[in-house]
Amino acid sequence: MTLWIGLMFLTLMLMLLLGYPVAFTLGAVALLFGSIFLGVDFFNLLPLQIWGVMTNFTLLAVPLFILMGIILDKSGLAEDLLETMGQLFGKIRGGLAISVVLVGALLAATTGVVGATVVTMGVIALPTMLKRAYSPQLATGTIAAAGTLGQIIPPSIILILLGDVIGVPVGRLFIGAVIPGLILVTLFLIYISVFAWLKPEVGPALPIDKDDSNLFNKVIFTLFPPLLLVLGVLGSIFFGIASPTESAAIGAIGSMLLAAAHKRLNLKNLQEAMQQTTRLTSMVFLILIGATAFGLVFRGMGGATLVADIMLNLPGGSWGFMAVSMALIFALGFFLDFLQICFIVVPILQPIALTLGIDLLWLAVLIGINLQTSFLTPPFGFSLFYLKAVAPPEISIKHIYKGILPFVILQIIVIMLLLAFPQTVLWLPNLMDNWQGL
Repeated sequence: MTLWIGLMFLTLMLMLLLGYPVAFTLGAVALLFGSIFLGVDFFNLLPLQIWGVMTNFTLLAVPLFILMGIILDKSGLAEDLLETMGQLFGKIRGGLAISVVLVGALLAATTGVVGATVVTMGVIALPTMLKRAYSPQLATGTIAAAGTLGQIIPPSIILILLGDVIGVPVGRLFIGAVIPGLILVTLFLIYISVFAWLKPEVGPALPIDKDDSNLFNKVIFTLFPPLLLVLGVLGSIFFGIASPTESAAIGAIGSMLLAAAHKRLNLKNLQEAMQQTTRLTSMVFLILIGATAFGLVFRGMGGATLVADIMLNLPGGSWGFMAVSMALIFALGFFLDFLQICFIVVPILQPIALTLGIDLLWLAVLIGINLQTSFLTPPFGFSLFYLKAVAPPEISIKHIYKGILPFVILQIIVIMLLLAFPQTVLWLPNLMDNWQGL
């Protein structure tokens, strides 16, 4: 049976690499191997599991946060932020790249849609950075890395899904991801500042504009609305006022008000946003249904027991398990996207972590940052494809690959820091629990 379990995984990976749709590939492989080895009657359990997924109240936050992100993307928020931040920081070396990271972090806390963020900043910021003689590697690497911050900075879709898969309250997971997200942003800013200081030609300062009389007002009026939205969404979760699903509804309404303030909330934009939300949500839940079928068959064939035997007998106990798990997820990120890893691999690791007494909140945040790295690692890093699609012709994929390498290394450093110091993740959730008297 061990050989057949291995063949089932090999078949799945081969079909995915050949480009077959993820959801249907998961379901088809599960039906094939399940019918042969477990019998058709085994699938009587499947409808109950799918019903449990579809009636999960927490997962209702997924379409609401997606809608919030798409509407904000259409509101012109990113354009206004990039223009204002560029004026504010452009006068220092690497200032435009610093602006991109800060805007990426703010967009991550409001939209959380990686593709939209990378494309928007690629269209707006990249031509400006190249025109100002920025190094193509620094410009493309910064935009691609800043665009992926929405994977770890809450409210993040992947954190919602991880919370459901691993069994951690999404509110605590959001709180636990705050400090790691800030550490990552800080390391990005330090790297850019030091690199531009050592090599001024890679990120030259802009000429000083004498007409800066209204810059302060622009900063206030550009930053205040999205910060207010972040406070409404995340603050309501952190202080126990609303559940993640309820805060997602607050965010969706807030994004519409923000778009209306920019005079971009019209019937056409609203219709397009709802259509995109429906498509993305359908994709996520179809993959989740396929993964549910695959997981059911995998466990039925004894795969979970097999993996548990291997992982529980690794040298180093829980530390050996964590090291191997992080390395496995990082390696799979080169070939699979974050949804596939979340729904296929993470459910296998969760019960083993529970057996070893590992804090599941700590594990979930580590996996979240690791999955964020999969957006930047070739050959299937989605941020790289998004950026190349909108980059000027003179920007080659080689420029982008070289540019993202330092940022991937920084993300690995953050993973190692979180492994060495678990309280970096756990301190703030525990503090909030104590504050609320839990």
